[in-house]
Amino acid sequence: MKKIVLTILQISITVLLLWWIFKDPQKRADMAAALKTANLLWLLPGILCLGVSHCLQTERWRLLMAVQGIHMAWWRALRVFLIGAFFNLFLLGATGGDVIKIFYAMRETASKKSAALLSVLVDRMIGLVALVFVAAILCSLRFHLLLDNSQTQALLGTFVIITGGALGLIATGIIVDRFHLAHKLPRWLPLHAKIIELSTAFSIYARDPKVLALTIGLSVPAHLMTFLAFFFSAQAFGMFPGLNGLVDIFSVLPIIMTIAALPISLSGLGVREKLFENVFGQLFHTPDGIAPMISILGFVMIVFWGVVGGFIYLAYRPSGGLHIKEMEKEVEAVEEAIEKEA
Repeated sequence: MKKIVLTILQISITVLLLWWIFKDPQKRADMAAALKTANLLWLLPGILCLGVSHCLQTERWRLLMAVQGIHMAWWRALRVFLIGAFFNLFLLGATGGDVIKIFYAMRETASKKSAALLSVLVDRMIGLVALVFVAAILCSLRFHLLLDNSQTQALLGTFVIITGGALGLIATGIIVDRFHLAHKLPRWLPLHAKIIELSTAFSIYARDPKVLALTIGLSVPAHLMTFLAFFFSAQAFGMFPGLNGLVDIFSVLPIIMTIAALPISLSGLGVREKLFENVFGQLFHTPDGIAPMISILGFVMIVFWGVVGGFIYLAYRPSGGLHIKEMEKEVEAVEEAIEKEA
């Protein structure tokens, strides 16, 4: 029932935000004119950058799986990663690509199902830590602009709350593991299961700090490649040229992309475009007819790789393939097993 309500809410918010963005006839005309004159060849290096980002994230995940004895071939891991990207985009409800990645990783080993789940969890954790590091550097490049505007002040504060909360959850998991508090945590505690999973993950991965350092090192350029794709989207419209333009875009993208990643709308649609319109318009005076189009073209590049993942999924046949609901149940069973073992 909760998943149905969440899906309906996400669809409603997505439709409402897109209507809000496109309701003005003049703005729609400006968007159409901008698209007609756009140099869409800039999408090619953008798509390539996202491909590089996916490859880096795939290698990061492979390294984390290898720590627990799951050895997946690079090409096979990339295919699974892209299948996950497809489900992140096109599967309604709460299930995302992480569930798909966990399920396929579990198919690589019958005896290490919890290891597969923890590898994906730590993969997300490493990506977040690297994002905070990247954001701290990039936002400082235009920090005075972010603080001079009340709206970007609020967005910056929201970003700090989101990432601070996530880092706090990670820190809680570390403390629980360090002081062996798992059995003392009350079941009613919010995010009890997630804290237990993080604690279990830390007890395993803390033994290999070199891998953690290497995966963070892979995460930094992966984030930068994603941001660079949106820079190329801006180039298609003749906006943000040169090094100064690159710095301008990079200084705000960590905030925009993090907020858009929240499960507010479907794949961030509407949220991301409205943030582009407001932030780029107020900070850099980007026309209202172009700012959302930069976001939309960036999203088109993301969809490209999602569609590639969809075609791979049609041809991919893991042993014991199940329906999506059965995949969810199997992953949930592993989560419950980890919680009981703690």
